[in-house]
Amino acid sequence: MPATRSIYLDHHATTPVDPRVVEQMLPYFTEHFGNAASRQHAFGWKADEAVEHARHQVARLIGARAKEIVFTSGATEANTLAIRGAVAARRDQGAHVVTVATEHKAVLDVCQAVAADGGRVTVVPVERDGRVDPARVAAALAPDTVLVSVMTANNEIGVIHPVADISAICQARGVWLHTDAVQAAGHVPFDVEALGVDLASFSAHKMYGPKGVGALYVRRAPKVTLVPQTVGGGQEQGLRAGTLNVPGIVGFGAAAGIAREVVTSEGPRVAHLRDRLLAGLTQALAAVTVNGSMTARLPHNLHVSFAGVDGEALMTSLADDVAVSSGSACASGSREPSHVMTALGAGAAERWGALRFGLGRGTTAAEIDAAVAHVTASVTRLRAMSPVGVGGGL
Repeated sequence: MPATRSIYLDHHATTPVDPRVVEQMLPYFTEHFGNAASRQHAFGWKADEAVEHARHQVARLIGARAKEIVFTSGATEANTLAIRGAVAARRDQGAHVVTVATEHKAVLDVCQAVAADGGRVTVVPVERDGRVDPARVAAALAPDTVLVSVMTANNEIGVIHPVADISAICQARGVWLHTDAVQAAGHVPFDVEALGVDLASFSAHKMYGPKGVGALYVRRAPKVTLVPQTVGGGQEQGLRAGTLNVPGIVGFGAAAGIAREVVTSEGPRVAHLRDRLLAGLTQALAAVTVNGSMTARLPHNLHVSFAGVDGEALMTSLADDVAVSSGSACASGSREPSHVMTALGAGAAERWGALRFGLGRGTTAAEIDAAVAHVTASVTRLRAMSPVGVGGGL
């Protein structure tokens, strides 16, 4: 008898490529294989036309203009271009960056690099619910502040930050605002104009597109000017040199187009399943703690801690049945406690016993119920083996 397929609840790490996206991409590997920069013949024209179509699709998803979209290799590159590019461009005004303690490492590490280059970085703490208080951001601003970087939604605990409120503060002070919107775009309504951001990073593989392609939104009015971080060809309006990944960009555009069509209906559906998951776990198990706000949270995210259980042991126990994680896939393999959980002020038991569930378009009620059963069985077994029990630390 074939093994039962594992239930995939790690959609924050990556999503499966939508078959409709694959279908759109395939011709650009073999039939329309031209270089988008080859303007002398039909092969290049076809590739360039496909790239520009995708640019419009991504722009429509986020309420931007096509010329404000710069394609990159992913959100990590987009974050680097936004932060380092902005600091370099505004060096005559200062080199102070304000960010938040729970940002993705792709932002925090870039900020550290800025500091190593002679800049100054202030890391603002979050409240116990995982959200940043705009007043704390305002208090961190100084005369030499040139950029604030606050993610739209956290990749571990799924909380949504008050980006629009922070934008109003930044605009009043003449400070640019960058947001890592990777986990939000395509999952909740996201509009750069409504939020008032100047720069925003995106990744295709978080919204059912291919890996290896992302984008940076760069506001044109009022104009945001960046110093390119990759040079050697002048592609992407001179902001990102290198031969364009045409099949990947086509896939990103297709994924963005689909996301725009389904975002308002899919959000409530997965939120209902997420609540079903939480109800099942809390009814079956004692000492289950939700990490982060439940009211300002991505609809497909649940991040919980199980007292008396080591999260790594729990994930290993579940590996054949339910695919979950303890936090960022980029930090997997590390036994260091999550910097996000630490920033929340979580105790040792909460930090080490945490799991992140990321639901997706293919998630069903039957899978949620099965996941509850698997997690309940594993937690119960591991607690029985623990010398400290549910009430003890780890």
